[in-house]
Amino acid sequence: MAAAGPEGPTLCEGWVARDLAAHLVVREGRPDAAAGIRVGALAGWTERVQGKVAGRGYEGLVKSFRSGPPAWSPFNLPGVDGAANLVEFFVHAEDVRRAVPFEPEPLSPELAEALWKRVPAVARFGDARAPLSLRLVHPDGREVSVRRRGTPVVTVRGEPGELVLFLYGRGARAAVTAEGAPEAVATLAHVLPLPDAGAGAGADAGTEPVA
Repeated sequence: MAAAGPEGPTLCEGWVARDLAAHLVVREGRPDAAAGIRVGALAGWTERVQGKVAGRGYEGLVKSFRSGPPAWSPFNLPGVDGAANLVEFFVHAEDVRRAVPFEPEPLSPELAEALWKRVPAVARFGDARAPLSLRLVHPDGREVSVRRRGTPVVTVRGEPGELVLFLYGRGARAAVTAEGAPEAVATLAHVLPLPDAGAGAGADAGTEPVA
């Protein structure tokens, strides 16, 4: 994030790197404002606080993020940081890296496995946005399914990190493939973007991703 600079592009629509850094700092250090990230009724307060935080110097924001949450933050409780932040930090790091032409880099086996273990929970969140059933398949054959009774199934294949990015709305920049009835795949792509077969790493990110 530091290398991107404060005005560096991100995959979060309307945000540059400075805004993304402010989002992460508010999330860990301002629980009074962080609730608005998920609760629409509180979004206005969150935006005001985040805007004020974004006004700080960019280097200070990055330093604050790297230093971790305040001592009193719930994120310092045993096990909470890893459970709550692994996916969040991975996705936002890729938001910066993939906002410009990029070369795919393999994840360490440890990180890939840790992300795969989060896929079931993330899939339930992602499936809530898609009116169909999802079957998510790891390259080694393992799979996670989220079923909705009476709906068509779309199978999405990819490495764990790529599946996580897809479920978070970054699928236009993720190395995933989708299989299923054309109408079902089109429905899925409308709410959770899929890669454009005719575009490379610089393709447009599609619908607004989840922050």
